[in-house]
Amino acid sequence: MLIEKKESYSKKLLGSWDTKTVVSVAIGAALFGVLLDFVSIPVFTNTKLSVAYLIPVFVGALFGPLPAGLVGLFGNIFADLLAGSGFWPDWWIGNFIASFVIGLLPLYGARIKDGIFNVKHATIFTITTIIGLLISFGFISPFLNTVFYGGEKAINFAQGWIAVVSDGIVAVVAGLPLLYALTRRYKKNSNLTKE
Repeated sequence: MLIEKKESYSKKLLGSWDTKTVVSVAIGAALFGVLLDFVSIPVFTNTKLSVAYLIPVFVGALFGPLPAGLVGLFGNIFADLLAGSGFWPDWWIGNFIASFVIGLLPLYGARIKDGIFNVKHATIFTITTIIGLLISFGFISPFLNTVFYGGEKAINFAQGWIAVVSDGIVAVVAGLPLLYALTRRYKKNSNLTKE
């Protein structure tokens, strides 16, 4: 028999904070920063195709949206420090929002640690991920870049839209198999039975 665990929305959004969560956010942010700078292919000015977006998928699946968002935020700050190319708070904010939305899995019933992630969850994950990337990199980051730095709007928005596509490819195309693999791993280690 499957037992439904009831959690408040605030707990689903904020996650449960313990040592494991804090360490996962710290390691996730460091990995995100390193992958963003060193394991990426440039696709446009200041825009890269990187596997870094698998880290917020992983952290979001196991710990929720706020930890995933913090991975995106601090990971991007760390990437800026590593690259030595300046600080870009517009992208920090964009990465926080995008990673937070990617981590919303518990809000729509996906419970990876309980072995629960199905086609419905995968569909919602895909849609929310694309919407989150569109909002964060398609509008917010380019707008903030224009406000903070006065750059050319067309270039700022082109960077943002290319980031939507490149990060979307990684988060969805590579993220879904990761989520299914995590679900199988946790399901094997649990005592769930279906009646």
